[in-house]
Amino acid sequence: MARGSAMPASDAKPWRDLKKRAISAAVLGPGALLCIWLGALPWTALMAVAIAGLVWEWVHLCGLRNRALPGAAVPLAVFIACAFAAFQMTGAALIMLGLGFAATWVGAGWMRRRDGQPAPAGWLAFGVLYIGIAGISLIELRHDNEAGRDNVLFLIAVVWASDIGAYLFGRLIGGPKLAPAISPGKTWSGAVGGLICCMAVGALAATWATPTPDNTLKAAILAGVLGIATQLGDLLESAFKRHFNVKDSSALIPGHGGLLDRLDGLLAAAPVAALLAFGMGYGVVLWR
Repeated sequence: MARGSAMPASDAKPWRDLKKRAISAAVLGPGALLCIWLGALPWTALMAVAIAGLVWEWVHLCGLRNRALPGAAVPLAVFIACAFAAFQMTGAALIMLGLGFAATWVGAGWMRRRDGQPAPAGWLAFGVLYIGIAGISLIELRHDNEAGRDNVLFLIAVVWASDIGAYLFGRLIGGPKLAPAISPGKTWSGAVGGLICCMAVGALAATWATPTPDNTLKAAILAGVLGIATQLGDLLESAFKRHFNVKDSSALIPGHGGLLDRLDGLLAAAPVAALLAFGMGYGVVLWR
């Protein structure tokens, strides 16, 4: 059964993965930023690749294969829903996700894995919503021709700042654990540091784009909201890995594990940003 790597017996040096993380970020980051800058079509193509990797990891965590039912139901439902989103048919996309979730849960409940064990129907179906809602949100955000680029860049900058700040503050300061039952490595210092960093980056981004004091304050508050969502997404993914008894969702990205490991914060923050953008209306940047 293809699954993530086993949980480690003990922690190693705290900076052991810094070099690999830096190299992976230097390779993957510019490509993502370029796709955001170039427009909705390149960004949607990148999302298709990312979603393919995410659903592959999720199905394998559940002990199933993407090429055969019931595992194949996850990529099928998510890709159809995201295709609707790419054509700006948000209602149809959400309906498809709901149908895919229900069909996967019911169908998987009648089937077994290759090892003869019952398929984890609930977990498998949850992946449809978990990945699908985030995918739709990211596609919808960038398809706003007036404010999409600024909004997605703002979201990505805040999520990255939260991740980097939490990593650095947590390693440098340490201290009490944030949620030891879920993720023993995360600390309160890392959580606070990540929040400070993302709010600072959000304020700086707004000041650079629209230099008014009112926008700067709104951007800092908004970045804080997105930063909290990012950290909750990180904890949620840690809970998934603890449930499946793995250290990483896969080994696709050196120093980061899998795509689910690297994009956990973005998967949680993107729907929040999309809801805010929907409430503010088409063509409006998030911090105005």
